[in-house]
Amino acid sequence: MGLPLGREVQVRYADGRRAIRREANSVWIKILDRDTTLPAVVEPRRQTALIGAIVLEALDLLVDCTAQRVVPRDPSGPVYEIE
Repeated sequence: MGLPLGREVQVRYADGRRAIRREANSVWIKILDRDTTLPAVVEPRRQTALIGAIVLEALDLLVDCTAQRVVPRDPSGPVYEIE
């Protein structure tokens, strides 16, 4: 993806394997007209981005498992909860 790489970080895969990967700082992410900037771990041979809970939370998106898609929690815009 051509991202500038930063520090090395340790990652653990779902199957228990561990590896050292590089982190890219300030990656701009836009999904469904919502955007944010976050650090990302770069997987060397991966051709597509894999998003997780932190990205979904930052963009206020939910996973619709039945339809296999992500959807806005509130279609009118992100809602931020402050405790």
